[in-house]
Amino acid sequence: MPAIVIVGGQWGDEGKGKVVAHWCQRKRPSIVARAGVGPNAGHTVTIGDKAIGLQLTPSGFVYEGARLLIGPGVLVDPDVLLKEIETLGVGDRLGVDRHCGIIESKHREEDRQSKHLATGIGTTGTGCGPANRDRALRTLRLASDCDVLKPYLADVPLELNESLSQGKRVLVESAQGFGLSLFHGTYPYVTSKDTTAAQAAADVGVGPTQVKEVIVIFKAFPSRVGKGPFPTEMPQETAEGLGIMEYGTVTHRRRRIGHFDFAFAKRSCMLNGATQIALTKVDVLDPRCRDVKEYDQLTDKVVQFIHRVETETGTPVTLISTGPSIDSIIERGDAQTA
Repeated sequence: MPAIVIVGGQWGDEGKGKVVAHWCQRKRPSIVARAGVGPNAGHTVTIGDKAIGLQLTPSGFVYEGARLLIGPGVLVDPDVLLKEIETLGVGDRLGVDRHCGIIESKHREEDRQSKHLATGIGTTGTGCGPANRDRALRTLRLASDCDVLKPYLADVPLELNESLSQGKRVLVESAQGFGLSLFHGTYPYVTSKDTTAAQAAADVGVGPTQVKEVIVIFKAFPSRVGKGPFPTEMPQETAEGLGIMEYGTVTHRRRRIGHFDFAFAKRSCMLNGATQIALTKVDVLDPRCRDVKEYDQLTDKVVQFIHRVETETGTPVTLISTGPSIDSIIERGDAQTA
């Protein structure tokens, strides 16, 4: 059974944590592997009335039968990871690839003190950019050099590919969003590496022929934290009128809100090789759809929006989120077999 890759299709904050958590509870994967840049992106998982913010631990932790892995392409801040391990109690099933780059205090300080990064670009200040620079210069310390991570060291590509060869289900969970890709995004207002599905597979050590499905997540009202182009951005007053006030999981900065950009979504699906779309926040589009569990209970307004997304992108919408809870998701079509 080939791997499933889940990525963000906009500028992050699309609801990846919620979708991944739901998918894992329903599909019960053998392994959930974290891809992406590092702790500069957070995922929020809402269980009951409790919202859990994560920076490095895979959101699939909610399924207790899954092995949780962090791929070699991901930067790790030991302080952040160890705190999450303690909070979540997942130390017995979490593995960090020995080739993961390590973020040190000097990287965080440089990130926050750089006028270009902090003021010009709007960095998260987590040290990812400077750490990736040092990796390119071949001076960055790796997880194998970090004593506090030794109990968690693993060969992530080997574990993943052995599981795949045994026909087990594997999920690759990415972070950030397509628009923040160093190569394909709104440069220079981007992150420090690529963020597409191909990169996510490379981050964890899975070859392209091993990927069966690519689920790209879009939010009905996209958001963006920090600076950079946002063609469909609306005034904050308009967003407030729609009841939208969001804040970044890591930075806690207020998110800029916009209308859905169909041309951008089409390009995102193209460059990610999307086979499915997960659409979140449709309850903001029409509050009458809040926590709806069946497709035929959606209003005409939302159904028409879904059809337009499918028509413009040429990709089926198979997962529809109608509220913050991981249970408030409608599955249709290919989502049943992924």
